[in-house]
Amino acid sequence: MNATNPLTAVIFPGQGSQVKDMGRELAEASSDAMYLWQLAENVSQLPLREIYWGGDNTDMADTKALQPAMTVCALSLWMHAEKRISADCFAGHSLGEYPALAAAKILPVETVLALVSLRGRLMGEVAKEDEGMTAILRTPLKKVEEIVASVREKSGLELSVANYNTPSQFVLTGKKEALTAVAALVKEQKGRAIPLPVSGAFHSPLMAEAADELKSQLLAADWSQPEKPVYFNVTAGPEDNPERIRDIMVQQMTSPVRWIEIITNQYNAGVRTWYEPGPKGVLTKMLGQTLKGVDAEWTGKSLDSTTAILEAKPGL
Repeated sequence: MNATNPLTAVIFPGQGSQVKDMGRELAEASSDAMYLWQLAENVSQLPLREIYWGGDNTDMADTKALQPAMTVCALSLWMHAEKRISADCFAGHSLGEYPALAAAKILPVETVLALVSLRGRLMGEVAKEDEGMTAILRTPLKKVEEIVASVREKSGLELSVANYNTPSQFVLTGKKEALTAVAALVKEQKGRAIPLPVSGAFHSPLMAEAADELKSQLLAADWSQPEKPVYFNVTAGPEDNPERIRDIMVQQMTSPVRWIEIITNQYNAGVRTWYEPGPKGVLTKMLGQTLKGVDAEWTGKSLDSTTAILEAKPGL
């Protein structure tokens, strides 16, 4: 890619972006979208529409159902949007990397749905009550890393940075006792620590057992060269080689999400427009923090409905 002409990136959200009725409007208007939901239910063996179109927040937060549901919601929105919008590259935040694989034609949609269904089940099985994740706001990275190192050394408990979301937002993962200790120290620094409603210590060595079980299915999948570049969580950059992509995805569950670098690298490659197919627009809202002070004009838009897709202008 080069910066001769402004480029467009499509970014897919991960867990935590779920809302009731997500994807429903499009599915009820499009037989193609409804077929994807039905396919996801068949692959996952879960009543996803019942859970996300009629369930409660607790059911919707269960990673076993959330992973295939968020994937099919984001993918169906993008497949509808790509009739109007052309993407030059892709990225996905954590789970969102899987719909990015399908969007770039690296893996077939059905394979992606099978992988995220297995991923959700495995992550749910290894999750423990004494493990979790906490968002840290308004605290510089250097200070966050100092606090993490101090708590880890004193407690001997597993603790690490899971997500580098923006220059002022990071997510920690590990044992809840260690996360509680971090929260107290962060508040002393006038920062904020917010426990997240997730069911495990994702993107940490505590996911090693689940990652190892997922590995066999990742190795067995039929990987293709991407039609458009995907910027990966593990490396923060694009990769063309299918075997290398497969190996990167094997590492993903136990490695941090380098989202700041991904957005920065896309900007430096010439991206000036970002579209986010999925509910809430979480990634769209984070763009401003990462791109604060850049020289060129840029825009981000959440494609959370058919109306938003119709309003989106190619090359906006």
